[in-house]
Amino acid sequence: MKPGDIKFTDWGRWLYGDVPAEFYTELVIRAAFIYIFLMVAMRLLGKRMSSQLSRNEMAALVTLAAAIGIPLQTPERGLLPAIIIGFIVVYVGKWIAHRASNNQDFEKFSQGNIDVMIKDSVMELGNMKRSRITRERLVAELRSSGIKHLGEVKRLYMEANGTFTLIKQDPIKPGLVVLPLFDHDYIDQLNKPTDITVCGSCGLTRQGPVQSNENCSNCNKHQWTDAVQ
Repeated sequence: MKPGDIKFTDWGRWLYGDVPAEFYTELVIRAAFIYIFLMVAMRLLGKRMSSQLSRNEMAALVTLAAAIGIPLQTPERGLLPAIIIGFIVVYVGKWIAHRASNNQDFEKFSQGNIDVMIKDSVMELGNMKRSRITRERLVAELRSSGIKHLGEVKRLYMEANGTFTLIKQDPIKPGLVVLPLFDHDYIDQLNKPTDITVCGSCGLTRQGPVQSNENCSNCNKHQWTDAVQ
């Protein structure tokens, strides 16, 4: 299309473009075919495509979306290239899944590692930084699981697909509150042992009072506060 052919008030071009009317009948057939083909491809890739996606599954889904988008919108492009790309994506995805199931090193390389975000009620700040998980994101995940303080958490894992797995502490011990600090009414309802102090940065607990300028042995910060239980 030449620059002179573009007119702002050409509402017909805005709505249905420059394709002939017959293309809209063909478009319905193309859309139905691509929808069925996409469902078959996702079925062949496995049940994981309907759940939380790993990085490989996400790449496969984006590749399929890019492949089917062009023939769906452009009458000059046929369906065969999208079909070929789809079969390649399915084959590569199944090969990676098969190889990963037989080779643990390849599985870690292709799928990623599991990281420990909280260990024995203490935040693993190094792992959080490496995984690019902020403290606010982590405590929000805990609150969504009904956790009020870190003393309720034995382990919090970040799975390879980005989801979190929580293992609760039994019995519950004092820990750092994860409730929003502005919610004073609820925080005041929690029991506060007077003989336990907790690091406000990582959640490490200390028996007895701590000097306000004393650094935490885990994170080297000096943000001490009262533990709750």
